[in-house]
Amino acid sequence: MSTTVHYLYDPLCGWCYGATAVVSALQARADVTLELLPAGLFLGAGARAMDDTFAGYAWSNDQRIAQLTGQVFSEQYRQRVLGDRQQRFDSGLATLALTAVARIDPSRELQLLGAIQQARYVEGDDVTALGTLIGLLESLGLVQAAEQIAAPDAQLLALTQARIDQALELLQEFDVRGVPTLVAQSSGKRWLLDVGAGYGNPDLVLRQLDAGHF
Repeated sequence: MSTTVHYLYDPLCGWCYGATAVVSALQARADVTLELLPAGLFLGAGARAMDDTFAGYAWSNDQRIAQLTGQVFSEQYRQRVLGDRQQRFDSGLATLALTAVARIDPSRELQLLGAIQQARYVEGDDVTALGTLIGLLESLGLVQAAEQIAAPDAQLLALTQARIDQALELLQEFDVRGVPTLVAQSSGKRWLLDVGAGYGNPDLVLRQLDAGHF
């Protein structure tokens, strides 16, 4: 029986980066349709300046994520992203880029998310900057999406908001406040998967899926 798994995320969420192996394992399942939905937690009112206090908090969190998952948070990231007081913590443009790809070829949205995370956490690039995002899209051959975020139309903006609204509805339904969040759906029923259980072993999340915890 086919199951849809809604993956609620934010492109600047370190724990979402930590969930890469879990999400990849779900995507690899032939009986799973993975639907990505940006939750918009770090854009608009959720965006903020990168000050010393927040940078310290983020780096401390990142070390926990690295210990649990083995994901790399490089010194370049620490110096060039967390150390840059001109760079805001704002996922607005990255979310727009991901939605542009979802509109053109949904199967490649996860690929772009991975590229954004790699650029930020490993290379130390500013993925809140339009030029960086256009460069990433072009490097992946997603030229049409690059053109769209350079001059977003009303349809792209509306689709971005609609996807965020859908994600927020799912978060509210399960009384969850943060991301990453995984919601499975099959035969008209929905249930929450414990993504945290899979940080060290993605198979634990797959077992939850197979058990059908609803």
